[in-house]
Amino acid sequence: MNRAISLRPTMAYAVQCARAMMTPVAAPKLATYEDLLAFSDPEDKRAELIHGEILERVGPSAQHNQVQIQLGGWLVRRFSRAAGGRWPGGWWLGTECDTQYETHEVFQHDLIGWRRERMPQQPVGRPQVLRPDWACEIISPSTERRDFNEKMPVLHRAQVPHFWIVRPIDKLLHVYRWTPDGYVMRVAAAVGDVVRAEPFDGVELRVAVIFGDEDDEE
Repeated sequence: MNRAISLRPTMAYAVQCARAMMTPVAAPKLATYEDLLAFSDPEDKRAELIHGEILERVGPSAQHNQVQIQLGGWLVRRFSRAAGGRWPGGWWLGTECDTQYETHEVFQHDLIGWRRERMPQQPVGRPQVLRPDWACEIISPSTERRDFNEKMPVLHRAQVPHFWIVRPIDKLLHVYRWTPDGYVMRVAAAVGDVVRAEPFDGVELRVAVIFGDEDDEE
């Protein structure tokens, strides 16, 4: 006589399967600044740490370089020195400095600045851990998602007061101010506009100068 074989698992086997399903899977290791330094020659690297992932920065286009030089030069002449005199001064300004916001967030902003009243001595070494008073990204279609979706929330958590976005292709300047609920756009300007863009609103800025369409005659 044939005996039927039960296909139902035994209680012990069911418990074993349940335990196997509950076994935690190790999360991917999040990179730190030490990993970023080991990634390539620290004196010749273009890479950022975003959400624990090391991401290489793409070499800048000619348009990007033009804006970085033009805007940086306009700012340095008027603000990157001690306060007082013909121009307002009162800032330390830099380009692509390693700036650490959190353990797994280290950015190289295209332009960055600290008020000297908060940072009395010139910034040296890397990374900078004092949050900046202003940061600027010069974006392209390939970097827009990273700058808006990935970086901007980190800057907001760090309470960076002012954030600029410059779009070389469209020749647009967007100026944002920190609020508890998020960044609020304060200025949206194009070639032909003359604006006072915080935090550098002590001096009028002809937007065309940023894009090399007008000379900085002052």
